[in-house]
Amino acid sequence: MLEKRWVVLGSKKNEVPEGTTFGEALKQLNPALYGKTLAVKIGECKYDLSAPVPEGESVMVALGFTDEKGMEILRHSTAHLMAAAVKELYPETKVAIGPAIVEGFYYDFDRENPFTPEDLKAIEQRMLEIARKKEPFVRQEMSRDEARNKFEAMGESYKLELLNAIEDDQVSIYSLGGFHDLCRGPHVSHSGILKTFKLLSIAGAYWRGDEKNKMLQRIYGTSFEKAKDLEIYLNRLEEAKRRDHRRLGKELDLFSWHEDAGAGLVFWHPKGAVIRNEIENFWKQEHLRHGYELLYTPHIGRAHLWETSGHLAFYKDFMYAPMEIDQNDYYIKPMNCPFHIKIYKTRMRSYRQMPLRWAELGTVYRYEKSGVLHGLFRARGFTQDDAHVFCRPDQLEAEIQGVISLVLRMLKTFGFAEYEVYLSTRPEKETVGNDEVWQASTEALRRALEASELPYAVDEGGGAFYGPKVDIKIKDCLGRTWQCSTIQVDFNLPERFGVNYIAEDGQEHQAIMIHRALMGSLERFFGILIEHYGGAFPVWLAPVQVRICTIADRHNEYAQTVKNQLINAGLRVDADTRGEKVNAKIRDAQLEKIPYMLIIGDREVERKTAALRLRTGENRGALGVDEICDLIKAKQDSREDGL
Repeated sequence: MLEKRWVVLGSKKNEVPEGTTFGEALKQLNPALYGKTLAVKIGECKYDLSAPVPEGESVMVALGFTDEKGMEILRHSTAHLMAAAVKELYPETKVAIGPAIVEGFYYDFDRENPFTPEDLKAIEQRMLEIARKKEPFVRQEMSRDEARNKFEAMGESYKLELLNAIEDDQVSIYSLGGFHDLCRGPHVSHSGILKTFKLLSIAGAYWRGDEKNKMLQRIYGTSFEKAKDLEIYLNRLEEAKRRDHRRLGKELDLFSWHEDAGAGLVFWHPKGAVIRNEIENFWKQEHLRHGYELLYTPHIGRAHLWETSGHLAFYKDFMYAPMEIDQNDYYIKPMNCPFHIKIYKTRMRSYRQMPLRWAELGTVYRYEKSGVLHGLFRARGFTQDDAHVFCRPDQLEAEIQGVISLVLRMLKTFGFAEYEVYLSTRPEKETVGNDEVWQASTEALRRALEASELPYAVDEGGGAFYGPKVDIKIKDCLGRTWQCSTIQVDFNLPERFGVNYIAEDGQEHQAIMIHRALMGSLERFFGILIEHYGGAFPVWLAPVQVRICTIADRHNEYAQTVKNQLINAGLRVDADTRGEKVNAKIRDAQLEKIPYMLIIGDREVERKTAALRLRTGENRGALGVDEICDLIKAKQDSREDGL
């Protein structure tokens, strides 16, 4: 006898006959919700609204436009819509993969001729035509052999390769009109739901992300429920382009890249170096205030060191080829951790000395594939704001709280006050350390987060193989999140290197090691700062804080006197004494995003004053030089935003 079918939604429960779809069941339970639902979730599985209700009890969760998973389904469906349009317009094109991504989607295509902006317009138009037809997304399950025959007949070699990697005997194929795709789903009911979308850009992408494979063409796009939401998103994209650190870095003369010297290697110009120096000085001051000691370690180490640490076993693909020195292989360092451990082991440590907090601005080098290099955000050489805390088990929670406190203080000073925090727990795959140690470390991280009153989410299984961790993502002025700060508890390296201390019982015990970075890397954090501020840095970070603009040559001598006075007060000042009109000088200073301009003419020379203007265009009028100096110096020393 067949088991009955029950559908549960919230507090409502209905028995439904065989053949009833989830959409029909939802419409019976909540007609208003049905019109806003794209798919449903039962447990951890997601289903099309057209899927039949199985035997037993199905507890439904409706996935709609306001739900993250719902929007993933909307965007994944739009990727299929785009691929269907491409195949109609350019039948010779082979399709690869087309997933949803954060706030959008993409699809990879193999086509002899490159797509052009005009092609994107044509594809968008054909997508709209298909959408108006309200073509249904039809799911069909078949055997692997049947699917193989289907895609062979279609000449879709990439789908065949994907099919070969699937172990299941049965696979699902979704059809939209004449377009057929190997896909697990789910999808929206019909193409008419997909009415608000935009194709954004074209990029190259290696098949399966392997540079040994063929380069495909990737079309990016996005989709929303409402036109207003799409407009807001596109405006935000335009603002992000205006703030792009690569463009501003060049315009503001902060840094450069030189392919002939090496891809992914940053050249810091004087103005960029000024900002970096301010960041480093603040970083050092704060660490010294919080009981850290500073270290400096080499840039290369013998292969044996990296074998012991496990890097050659687990990280070799990201390390540069060795160099032979005195018949030994040396590797340029990808991380600083083993060097700090070597310093620790120069003597036996006592429990009375713990904790030891050691910090280093250590430059490391990692091989990143050329296709993923992205300005300061993904470079091959960068400086980590690295630190390691060696502590006893009973000190772990307090040390984590101290790290969190330092993280929040520093991030707030740089202008970041909104965070997303994640506690990442033990992965299911093979890990080091016993259950008891994992549990104690995870709970220490949890208690430290709660004591810091930080809301957090749990990333189940997201920890490293060597221990749990806390990740803190900052939000910039555009609402984008950036992974910067991480706090990791490590049992692996202390065990590998024998990082011990003499405990109160006179016996050796293994120390716990906390890895932590606040900014992640100076380069990446600098790039985030550029985009967050749009290049208009707060006074304490601005490479030039004051520009003196003279109206005529006869004012240059007094301008030099004012300049010297401000420099002696510790401010960064230059003077524009060109023969240009003063309005042109002011405009240039504003384009360079210099916080303050001092305009000097006959009246200012006579009265020993200067007319103070802000880069915002505000005119503060004539002030005494001492008053101006005190005003700017106070803003500099406070490290506050604003002018």
